[in-house]
Amino acid sequence: MITIYDLAKKTGFSSTTVSKALNNYPDVSKKTRQAILETAAEMGYLPNAHAQSLSTKKSWTIGVMFSEDNEIGMKHPFFSAVIESFRKHAEKEGYDLILASRNLRNRGSSYLEHFMYRGVDGIVVICSDPNDPQVQEMIDASIPIVVIDMSNPNCSVVFSDNLSGGALAINYLYSLGHRRIAHISGEPSIYAGQIRIQGYMDAMKRLSLPIIEEYLINGGMFSIEEGAKAMDMLLDLKEPPTAVFIAGDHMAIGAMEAAKSRGVNIPEDISIIGYDDIEMASYVTPKLTTIKQDTDQIGIRATELLMKQIIQKKKIVTEEVIPVELIERESCKKLKKKK
Repeated sequence: MITIYDLAKKTGFSSTTVSKALNNYPDVSKKTRQAILETAAEMGYLPNAHAQSLSTKKSWTIGVMFSEDNEIGMKHPFFSAVIESFRKHAEKEGYDLILASRNLRNRGSSYLEHFMYRGVDGIVVICSDPNDPQVQEMIDASIPIVVIDMSNPNCSVVFSDNLSGGALAINYLYSLGHRRIAHISGEPSIYAGQIRIQGYMDAMKRLSLPIIEEYLINGGMFSIEEGAKAMDMLLDLKEPPTAVFIAGDHMAIGAMEAAKSRGVNIPEDISIIGYDDIEMASYVTPKLTTIKQDTDQIGIRATELLMKQIIQKKKIVTEEVIPVELIERESCKKLKKKK
């Protein structure tokens, strides 16, 4: 078995420096650490997890919890992309992830109790439910924590700039000549749903466009089925909108299918813009114009914030807002000026 002494001999560094590099101590330069890690990989060095935890007083594990009412979790492309980015960058720091089982609620054990029992060094929560008492319990505890996709003044949070995202969508549709613009929103009690509604309303007011009550439809929990039902409601109106901003790509895809089933052509008869930029958005017909969330950057910043807390052994309260961008495809069309 390869030891740190073998690595020290091979690299020319002391065994102390090698140990510090492997355990991510801040007083080892990035260049030295990289050289030691590359040599360790070449020689097939495998650290003993128990010995490592004893020497560093760390478990080298991070707890992961999903908190959303619809319990989709990693099945949703946005969540899976974020957690994959987080996993990839956390593993570079030597950490493994532990996903909390939903069965905990049936066993009378809280997520915090479970994570403390497992001895995790920190927790990442992907949360769309700001009222979840289990999330609040973890935020109130002393353990390092980062919450993704929600704002909270008492911990580190990382989320997309949903307010600007709503404005991007409305400004784009306005530039194409649309004035009757509807919004199929996510559930307003969910942070992302609430802020995207606000982004829509703020942008409409700035452009002096009427916010028609019937044009604001609650699409619920961001599903394809709910998007289809919401679009049917809009198309049943005496004067349907010429364009719709939809708060999630799954809902947008459902809305597109509902429109097609009624003989409404996209974008000839109605323009549709989604939110997320999931992989499927570029494969539907027509290809979906959408607001892209930078899932990789969300995962990176969440990892960096959690690592900083673990190293400094204290919680950090900060807010990271990740920019979004408009992805133009085929589902929106410029309105012809009436003669």
